[in-house]
Amino acid sequence: MHEFEMPQEYVERVIARQGRAHTCESFDGPTTALLVVDMQNYFVDERYQAASPTARDNVPSINRLAEAMRQAGGRVIWVQNAAPWESERSWATQKERYLPEKARLRWEAMQPEAEGFRLWPRLEVHDNHDLRVVKRRYSAFTRGSSDIEIVLQDHGLQTLLITGVATNACCESTARDAMMLNYRAVMVSDGCAAVTDREHAAALENFYLYFGDVLTTSEVIERLRPGAA
Repeated sequence: MHEFEMPQEYVERVIARQGRAHTCESFDGPTTALLVVDMQNYFVDERYQAASPTARDNVPSINRLAEAMRQAGGRVIWVQNAAPWESERSWATQKERYLPEKARLRWEAMQPEAEGFRLWPRLEVHDNHDLRVVKRRYSAFTRGSSDIEIVLQDHGLQTLLITGVATNACCESTARDAMMLNYRAVMVSDGCAAVTDREHAAALENFYLYFGDVLTTSEVIERLRPGAA
């Protein structure tokens, strides 16, 4: 797991702007959702080219937070990335950033029926209560990426806790766009993973300065206020 502590100079800058270190001092359970982003075999299992070395370390934190969210009357949303073959054309600018063989491996692994698309098996998914969203871009909120806004609106969800992989790619992109669309967005520092400590820290630090809050799993749970689901 990444070792991370927010630099004190950043905390002081945020306090100077908003009068307190954390925007989110409490969470109303029924209007809060935990988004678990891309915790799929392709990004977690070391046999795949895009696996993050520390993603598996976050599974206990994610499972713990998911159960706390259910108990508080909130929702857990499992967000999975897919790469339909037609997106090779519609997102050609992404494909050109891969060698041809690596692009082929990515597209094959991210088909909805592929093993790489499936959630990491040690995640505790409650299909009778939890929700699922499939996205086609790094951000779940980018136009045409997914139906996440409809899902959130249908369930009255206004605050989003972001976990998953990678901190500085799909997690950060989703969290930033959520804030831009007027959702309260929080990145859970010990619930996200990147390839390196440096990338993880840079994403969290910038998000905290300009976009939303950054809290640990324990800090989120301490702030959760239960209600009727």
